[in-house]
Amino acid sequence: MDAAPPSPPPPPLSMEDANHLRLLSIFHYVVGGITALFSLFPLIHVAIGIGVITGAMPMNDANGNPAEDGRMVGWVFVALGGLFILGGLTLAGFTVYAGRCLSARRRHTLCLVVAAFLCMFMPFGTVLGVFTLIVLLRPSVKAAFDAPASVHS
Repeated sequence: MDAAPPSPPPPPLSMEDANHLRLLSIFHYVVGGITALFSLFPLIHVAIGIGVITGAMPMNDANGNPAEDGRMVGWVFVALGGLFILGGLTLAGFTVYAGRCLSARRRHTLCLVVAAFLCMFMPFGTVLGVFTLIVLLRPSVKAAFDAPASVHS
């Protein structure tokens, strides 16, 4: 039985590509931290919602009578605020993890998906996402991600 010939090793990553990946990794950490910080802003809405639910912030209708649906409004504030916080922290976590994967040259597809999601968040996410997509779509960088882990060390 003939064994398949071993595939040739991927071409070495140029110094420019290695520097770009290192910088992108650092910027992913920074943007992930900024995203985490800004995703906590809806805590104000959660606090208002809890205040309405507990009665600390009573809601009155136009006649000054307690509103019947005040508790429902409070729950809407808590639910939507919590949803935005959860979504923002999830994106921040994936952004930081993608930065880690960029530095280790692992999980190429995950890095591409996170870069695409980052493009939706102006201005820093868009800039970082576009530059990350440009670098990750280079054939030499893709080959470096496909290479075995021992080659990177």
